[in-house]
Order: sequence, then C-alpha cells, then structure tokens
Amino acid sequence: MNRIHTILEQTGIVPVIKLDNPERDAANLAQALCRGEVPVAEVTFRAPGAAKAIGLMRDACPDMLVGAGTVTTREQIDEALEAGGAFIVSPGLDPDLVLYCQERSVPVFPGCTTASEYHSALKLGLELIKFFPAEQSGGLSKIKALAAPFPQFRVMPTGGISLQNLESYISCPVIAACGGSYMVTPELIESQNWPEVTRLCQESRQIIKKYR
Repeated sequence: MNRIHTILEQTGIVPVIKLDNPERDAANLAQALCRGEVPVAEVTFRAPGAAKAIGLMRDACPDMLVGAGTVTTREQIDEALEAGGAFIVSPGLDPDLVLYCQERSVPVFPGCTTASEYHSALKLGLELIKFFPAEQSGGLSKIKALAAPFPQFRVMPTGGISLQNLESYISCPVIAACGGSYMVTPELIESQNWPEVTRLCQESRQIIKKYR
C-alpha cells in the first residue's frame, strides 16, 4: 500500500468538493477541513477553476492531500498535476486515462460498479477503486458481493454517503474510505459556514475512529 492509500484509509472520509469561487473559498475551506481532522479533499472538475482550487488549497494547507475528481480527459490530468494534485478520481473506468496516470506515476481511482469493470481494473493492476454512484448502484450489499470474486480491491464508495449511513459503510473491512459531499454542500460553501464544515468533519471522524 502506498503513502496516499494509507492516508486515505487512515482518514476514512474524502470530501468531494465543487468550488464555483475558488479565490474566495478554497483557502478557508481547506483550513476548515483540516481543523476537522480531514486533511484530504477531492476537487471535482465539474466546476471551472478546479485546478486553481487545488493549488489554492495546497497553498493554504501544504500538508493536505488534495486530488482531482470527475476527471475525464488527459488534459484535466495534466492540469491537476501541474496544480499539485496528489491523486486522480474518474467517474468511470477508462483504461486510457488509467494508463496515462500510471505513466505519470499518479494514483488513479476509477469508478467501477460491475464485475466486468472490476475485472478490467484488476488487469490494469489497480488496488483501490471508486464505487460510484454507490447507493444508486446497489450500495454496501453489492460491494460485499463483488468483494467475493475480487478480494484484491479496497473500495471507496461515493454517491449517497451521509452521516446516517457512514458507519455501515466504514465498518465493512473492504472499505478504504468513503467519498461524500455532505460536509461541503453548496449551501455551506456559499454561506461560508466554515465552523459547520469543521463540525461535520469532526463528527465523521468520531464514527471512523471506532474502526480505524
């Protein structure tokens, strides 16, 4: 297991962030997450300026592990790495993007929800994969079912994760970490409610510490 995998597993939760105003919000958000014991973030390329947000978060909290999410092109991988991105997350399994990340020596976690996708990920030498969208694709019961023929994988479910179901996921041995946006909702970011972001992170970490 490499260093980034270890940090993700120890933290147990990966905030999935969409920042529409990175100049205003990135630094404050990074600090709020770190105060909540969650020095990890996935900044999605669903918003313009995602690469800038990655750089600003890294500048504000140099020890923070900031990766890029919703990555669908080689150009976005290049942008993320130039900004200091530590890992790449894609919504689906694109072998071309996985191989490109491997060429550039950056961890990549593609979305996989079927036996065929798991098998392809295995052939690509991956160890940690994203399960997306988690709840809509069968949730924990499907993750457990796929773990039987594919015990090699650690899994990061994302999509529909909340404080209400976090414990059921994180208590499962196959789960590396959970991706979630409940602590970084658009409403919290727009209102700049950084204390609430920190509180939600702390509450999440208390759940995770029962199992890590």
